[in-house]
Amino acid sequence: MSNEKITGSRLKLILIILVILSPIIISSFLHRWNFHPGSTVNYGELLELKPIQGVATNIEDNTIFRNRQLRDAWNLLIIDSGKCDGYCQEKLYIIRQVRLAQHVNKDVIQRIWLINDNIEPDSDIRDKYEGTKLIFAQGKELLDEFPFGPETSQQDYIYLIDPIGNLMMRYPRNPDPKKMISDLKRLLKLSHPTDH
Repeated sequence: MSNEKITGSRLKLILIILVILSPIIISSFLHRWNFHPGSTVNYGELLELKPIQGVATNIEDNTIFRNRQLRDAWNLLIIDSGKCDGYCQEKLYIIRQVRLAQHVNKDVIQRIWLINDNIEPDSDIRDKYEGTKLIFAQGKELLDEFPFGPETSQQDYIYLIDPIGNLMMRYPRNPDPKKMISDLKRLLKLSHPTDH
């Protein structure tokens, strides 16, 4: 085998390894440099980076929801009752619009609704926000993995999970969608630098 072929093979191997490791590198980079508490760069509140481990139930097919379903996508996640009051629907609308605003990159953003009771959402809400993963999480350890403040609840926030399944950020009640869009654009640019 010629030196050119060996060099080409090594280069391909290095590129594959870099692609596989890029989410880890990006998450570490964001925590150490660009995205950090008190930074004016990011709008969302940075959380302690931790992998989501708990399981729950996919409503669509009654299968087990596992952390591997969070991988290879940036995940916008809300937690709310299946009754879905006005603020619940506002969150669903926001995460849908934030995803759509990413245009060609929208397919690397996943929307998830963890339902914290045993109420299945009405069909009109499901149809309106089609594409959102509906997960029954009542009584599951999965719910305990999403932090909230002393005067807030999990239902106040929109959480962001990175493409390797790490919880990394949350957005406050009544967030500014434009600032969320900017955060996601920046993250997508860092994770796919050759696409921009």
